Amino acid sequence: MISAILLAAGQSKRMGRLKLLLPFGGSTILEQTIDNLLHSKIDELIVVLGYQAQELMEKVASRRVKVAMNPAYKQGMSTSIIAGLSVVDDKAQALMLALGDQPFISSRVIDRLIDEFFSHNKGIVIPTYQGSRGHPVIFAIKYKGELLGLKGDVGGRQIIKEHPDDIVEIPIDSESINTDIDTLTDYYRLSNRP
Repeated sequence: MISAILLAAGQSKRMGRLKLLLPFGGSTILEQTIDNLLHSKIDELIVVLGYQAQELMEKVASRRVKVAMNPAYKQGMSTSIIAGLSVVDDKAQALMLALGDQPFISSRVIDRLIDEFFSHNKGIVIPTYQGSRGHPVIFAIKYKGELLGLKGDVGGRQIIKEHPDDIVEIPIDSESINTDIDTLTDYYRLSNRP
């Protein structure tokens, strides 16, 4: 069983407005990212909300997701990971950490990472594009304790650094794993691409 935690609690400081609600395709950045995950082989999706949670909740409520609230979102990404972990199903074998501002990552890419996780004996699966690591990252459930111990504005990078021998890197033929939308310039450039 794979539990995906979608981190969507941030303040979009570089954007200057809540980027997850910006139009994208026929919906919003957040909804597209959620739908890509829901159409993949994940078994549950936990969406972590914090900043402007009520506005985001309106977009999330109709979808098959669990919602975790992170009132401490200003203290950084680690608090969102911990909030998401608090509602992960007890049967989960692995945790996928995904970012709310990556709507270009397709279900096909997500499925490839899940398949690779189950076909290797490594505990951490990281996608790469042209040698550069991206998201989402899968951690075996044995790393739950270390994830719960994270502090500040960090994701799983510290755990990845501490366990180099337990990593498998999966080359992906799509730059989507490294493409997030941080600024309005990013948004206009990326949303107008073919």
